[in-house]
Amino acid sequence: MSVCVIIKRKFDDKNIASKIAPLIVRLRSQASIQPGYITDQAFAALDSQGEYLVVSIWDTIDDWNTWMNSELRQSIQRQINELTADNTEYRYYEPIVGGIIPKFEAVL
Repeated sequence: MSVCVIIKRKFDDKNIASKIAPLIVRLRSQASIQPGYITDQAFAALDSQGEYLVVSIWDTIDDWNTWMNSELRQSIQRQINELTADNTEYRYYEPIVGGIIPKFEAVL
């Protein structure tokens, strides 16, 4: 089952943004040739200046983890981390098949 990875970054300094932009482009272009990659889309927040979101879809969480932990990706991410004060946030989602809400165990 596919997995959706939400990647959120915040940086509002235009000088920093100009240095980060090519790194993000490199991340996205390298991700697109990885096994299991399906697609991604980037967004800029309308209500929070300098906040950016990438929605990336992968065949499996293992495919994503292989890319996430690769030396190439880690190297680029380290460069981004050096430029930003905020950490990159990651969230992982899976589709709800047929609109059926998953069952949760009752908390007693």
